Amino acid sequence: MQRPVYLDHHATTPVDPRVFAAMAPYLQGCFGNASSASHAYGREAAEAVTHARRQVAEAVGAAPDDVVFTSGATESINLAIQGACRAHKGERRQLITVATEHKAVLDTCAGMAALGYRTRVLPVGADGRVALSELREALATPTLLVAAMAVNNEVGTVQPVAAIAEAAHAAGALLFCDGAQALGRTPLQLRAWGVDLCSVTAHKCYGPKGVGALVARPEVALDPLFFGGGQERGLRPGTPAVPMLVALGEAMALAEAEREADEARIGALRDQLWAALQRDVPRVALNGGWAHRVAGNLNVSIACVDAATLMVALPDLAVSAGSACSSGTPKPSHVLRALGLDDEAALSTVRFGLGRGTTEADVRFAARRVAEEVAKIRASSPLWALTEAGVDVQWG
Repeated sequence: MQRPVYLDHHATTPVDPRVFAAMAPYLQGCFGNASSASHAYGREAAEAVTHARRQVAEAVGAAPDDVVFTSGATESINLAIQGACRAHKGERRQLITVATEHKAVLDTCAGMAALGYRTRVLPVGADGRVALSELREALATPTLLVAAMAVNNEVGTVQPVAAIAEAAHAAGALLFCDGAQALGRTPLQLRAWGVDLCSVTAHKCYGPKGVGALVARPEVALDPLFFGGGQERGLRPGTPAVPMLVALGEAMALAEAEREADEARIGALRDQLWAALQRDVPRVALNGGWAHRVAGNLNVSIACVDAATLMVALPDLAVSAGSACSSGTPKPSHVLRALGLDDEAALSTVRFGLGRGTTEADVRFAARRVAEEVAKIRASSPLWALTEAGVDVQWG
């Protein structure tokens, strides 16, 4: 049976064959423990980990000593935010974040209320970007940490990270940046931009799930979440998962090396998809701004079409609805609501995530199938009939 066309690269990416080839030897023959430096097996593993650490650092414009290996972005986010809050003994008891952040950031910040921290959540404009003037106003209250993602996972918005870092530092605050969606899609220059803490993960850039890193300047005080062993500067103890770390390093190195070429090719395909949808699907609207957006992202609302229903009608296409499901009940995306969409428009939203393996044939197929199924759904929609008759039906 033919597999669906995959256009959900913001959710996860397939492992690049070159990444798999790099990690494969460390699953069998090169099986040493990187913490056992007394023999050749351990030294071989330790050298692989050192190389991976260097690859990660170079990919994001940091130093190797900044890299703390973790199980992925969620652990890195928790280590950054919880670690900074637990280590801080001063009077800075405010955290600032953005309404469109990933739930891992929003929920972790909210959880710090138990330690006496208050979280201020900043709004965004219709383009998904935070206003620096509002950030500076919020920073008038003594703040420990600002959390702002580099690239949004739903609408692909690129935040002005360097400017956010400058504002945070001017007020004496740290900047934590969720960089998971940026790898291979937009440059990351953490040291040059002044980013103090940044989370990354392999499976968003053609590596395996279950491995990532927190890139943390050594002078930033953090308390660990786990104890025992002392590995990773004492911040993430445990036997190094050498095959996974090798894969992370290789995936990030390739993502950065091929980023500009990928951006150009994928961006052209994304533009073709948007043009086809505009041509063949009446009343389709772009969510988020166009200017500050990664090349592979297209997030659209389709009037009078429930996205969950559309997904069921498209088993041959792997895309994402713009809503989160809890206990089987669709709920509007908090990101789309923050952009100003009402519930109806948010629940009519489809996210297309193009990637390294996407072809022009995939884009043509996706546009055709979406147009076909939208037409079928609308044919039995009283709301669409009213729209077609010229009745001013409010949506979006």
